[in-house]
Amino acid sequence: MRSLPLPLALTARLSPVVVLATMGWALTSGPFAPTTTAEHKSTPESGASPEASAPTATTAAKAYSTSPAPCGSVSVATLKSLVPGAKTAGKEIPSTDTKVRRTCSWNALKGYDYRWLDVSYEITESDAAAQKSYTETTTEKSGGGAVPGLGDSAYSIVNLTTEDKQQTREGTVVVRAGNALVTITYNGSDFENKKAPSTGVINKGAIKAAKEAVTALEGGKAA
Repeated sequence: MRSLPLPLALTARLSPVVVLATMGWALTSGPFAPTTTAEHKSTPESGASPEASAPTATTAAKAYSTSPAPCGSVSVATLKSLVPGAKTAGKEIPSTDTKVRRTCSWNALKGYDYRWLDVSYEITESDAAAQKSYTETTTEKSGGGAVPGLGDSAYSIVNLTTEDKQQTREGTVVVRAGNALVTITYNGSDFENKKAPSTGVINKGAIKAAKEAVTALEGGKAA
């Protein structure tokens, strides 16, 4: 394979992939929820004032208490389709608290085609906290659109960047499901013609991964 100049922004990601490829494999590389106040109307003891009985607050149950394993959230068939040449086991990114935040990455350079996929889960304290984070993220990533029928709400956006005449197209899908957030990042480049995959290819790929990741999340839903 002849060497080709890569954009500076991708050098950090690609350099280990290219090196490993020569070895025969590619790097894979709130608040609390609204509370329900229960007033106890038991008959007060003689002489006791009604004010002596204080209401008891209970925290609303969370649909999800822990994150599923992100590296097992997408099927092998889908991984082979979206990231050709990648090790399907994926590489989990270290997290300070794996119960609430986990991410897995897959990437590979096959021939001149490069693909990168991330699947991330975040478990928040309540539906309200997840909705707040979802709103902030989708507002920041303006220009996309809703994805019907995915979680409680879902949003997709695709952007094209060009550096050193090399195009890279990246799609992001953010899903809120109860008190959990699922974020998919999928991008690609062709280093032979310096073009990027089409918007449709990247968007459909990101949404497909998002659907499978949400299914994996729902499989671990609290009873």
